[in-house]
Amino acid sequence: MIIGTAGHVDHGKTALVKALTGIDTDRLPEEKRRGITLELGFAHLRLPSGAEVGVIDVPGHERFVKAMAAGAGGVDVALLVVAADEGVRPQTREHVDICTLLGVRRGVLVVTKADLLPGLGEGWLELLEADVRALCAGTVFDEAPLVAVSAKTGHGLAALSAALDAAVGSLSAAEARSAEGPLFLPVDRAFTVKGFGLVVTGSLLSGRLTAGQAVSLVPSAQVHSRVRSVQVHGVTVDEARAGSRVAVNLPELELSQVTRGLALVREGELLAVKALDVEVTALAACEAPLPRRSRQLVCLGTEQREAVLALLDRESLRPGETCFAQLRFAEPMAALVGQRFIVRGTRVLAGRGATLGGGRVLSLGAPRRRRGGAAKLAALAAAPVPERVRWFLVEAGYAGLTERELFTRVAVPQKELTRTLDGLSSRGAVVLVDREQRRFLEAGVLEVLGRRAVAVVEAFHAGSPELDALPREALRSKLQVADEKLFARVVATQVDAKRLELESDGVRLPGRGRAFTAQAAQVRDEVAAALRTAGLAPLSPTDLAGRLRHDETRVTQLLQSLVAEGRAVRAGALFFDAEAVKALEVRLVAWLEEKGRISTADFKDLTRQSRKFAIPLAEYFDRENVTLRVGEERTLRRKRSSP
Repeated sequence: MIIGTAGHVDHGKTALVKALTGIDTDRLPEEKRRGITLELGFAHLRLPSGAEVGVIDVPGHERFVKAMAAGAGGVDVALLVVAADEGVRPQTREHVDICTLLGVRRGVLVVTKADLLPGLGEGWLELLEADVRALCAGTVFDEAPLVAVSAKTGHGLAALSAALDAAVGSLSAAEARSAEGPLFLPVDRAFTVKGFGLVVTGSLLSGRLTAGQAVSLVPSAQVHSRVRSVQVHGVTVDEARAGSRVAVNLPELELSQVTRGLALVREGELLAVKALDVEVTALAACEAPLPRRSRQLVCLGTEQREAVLALLDRESLRPGETCFAQLRFAEPMAALVGQRFIVRGTRVLAGRGATLGGGRVLSLGAPRRRRGGAAKLAALAAAPVPERVRWFLVEAGYAGLTERELFTRVAVPQKELTRTLDGLSSRGAVVLVDREQRRFLEAGVLEVLGRRAVAVVEAFHAGSPELDALPREALRSKLQVADEKLFARVVATQVDAKRLELESDGVRLPGRGRAFTAQAAQVRDEVAAALRTAGLAPLSPTDLAGRLRHDETRVTQLLQSLVAEGRAVRAGALFFDAEAVKALEVRLVAWLEEKGRISTADFKDLTRQSRKFAIPLAEYFDRENVTLRVGEERTLRRKRSSP
């Protein structure tokens, strides 16, 4: 569990943490000089129950809300700190908003500088508590215990420790961060340690970290490493689980390769994306509705980045309302399904800061959504796990998704996902198209792809009735299916259903052969006659089409049909009359049986043609296993009877 502070600048957050833990979290010289926290600070605390928790101290100044949000994103229990002598201030309000928007699970109210209370007048604490509780109504701090504490005298520290222990103990297993999810550690600090190398720290939001794991830092390109060791609260551990503050030793990397805003993930598991489907809420304190499309600052994990906030199916988002939207970034971002974010404007809201709203991530790498997108996301947000799996597979379309890719999208433990996929597969709702990669397609998507395949073959027969079958690769190209195993599954499914049949290396409709219209038959006969006349010196398909005054594509198709019928032979880019080639083969075999070898020059003389025709014919006989090339000569590959 992780405890974090929240509250206005100079209200005693850092002094409170030091009094509780004995650790001064202000480590920078500038922080010491100015007496205020500028960066995130870290400590750890042993509670009365014996539980040890991480502590994050955040800056209170409005200029450093980015750092505050970076720390609060991993907090489970927040300490809202209000100074006795100042009460509620602008960043008190903004920090309450941020903690609520980021999904902080429990809160404790702390009135600091309690040693000043006697001089503030009788009933002051009661008035202050009423003010704080009015602010916190309806938030994570609603009905939270309030403890008055003095870091100077130690008054109230024991009561505060007990309140924190109770808050941590009240968190149920269902509220705990998932150690069974994808590894996701937003980096909030990086430094080097002599003799060890690079160390990064952060709040582990999901998954497990162990020594030896192969990891990547996203969205940086090609920043991969292997974990040497993991520490929790300064102690080396075999495994760190979600909900812990961790320090990770990555000796293969340099400090220059790491900045706040990156996230440590398992190598090849979570990829950075430019678009997120989200559910977003506008704060009730917003001065005006958010428009359908606006550019905002988004704090996600430990990164703050400008993004386009595009509302779905509505023209504006009024204060206090929630809707579905998309966040679109100019560059890829690291994100986790279910992760919380905040949206900050460029103008400060009166008395509260610049936070406008926030929400949670529903899906990663989302396509640009059109009208009806909100209904789709509403269905996703409310769907049970099997329906979420099918939803993402439908979104993926013909490409499908591997089980590993689904794991990063569905946000359930791996074992539950595997059981779900096996159950859906057994019911025919999803189809396993690649056992090695565990790639799945939604059954309806596969059926649509199959119907498209049949339609493509039907169109092929209609346009080229004289051809026997559409080559497999031509069908695959028209379907735009890159994966060979998926294509094979599509064809096999349609063959099993007797909608298609295989013919050599092609695909055709069942029982469909060549069919010629009277006009096509006439053109075919003209082409065949031209080949007979040309003998061993045929025209190219282009020249032949010009000579006969027919479309070149049509002539080429008819030449291919003549080859399939045995009336023509293809050698290289040329088509020869089959009878002429058979006669040449008889003369060639007789020569080789008598003389044993034939040179290129002799073969040229045998054909009585130029190299333009002799070379393709010689290579044709090699391919047909009539001859065997040895250097610049050819021999008879096997004894043959005369055709």
